[in-house]
Amino acid sequence: MSTTPTLSIQLHGKEYKVACPAGEQEALQAAADLLNMRLIEAADKGKISGERLLAMVALNLAHDLLSQRRDSASASTSDSVALDSDEHLRRIQSIETRIDAALAR
Repeated sequence: MSTTPTLSIQLHGKEYKVACPAGEQEALQAAADLLNMRLIEAADKGKISGERLLAMVALNLAHDLLSQRRDSASASTSDSVALDSDEHLRRIQSIETRIDAALAR
């Protein structure tokens, strides 16, 4: 039976072990580093913490991603650059699943 490797990440001072397919550790670590940086910035600016802080930062990151995709799509004449709304929803749900898994540990 093969098991999915795990990666230890730090988010706002807490360590989480998350499942990560082989070959994707570097990309997931970069994503965790970005999320951690945003968590620290948001915590410094406001008085929110815990799950609310994580949810707000995740929402802002998802908004940034969608805005960037929209801007790229309108700047490009190629329809293949733009993701359709189903793909956006799939990616957001994937992020939510990873966040839920990290919070459950």
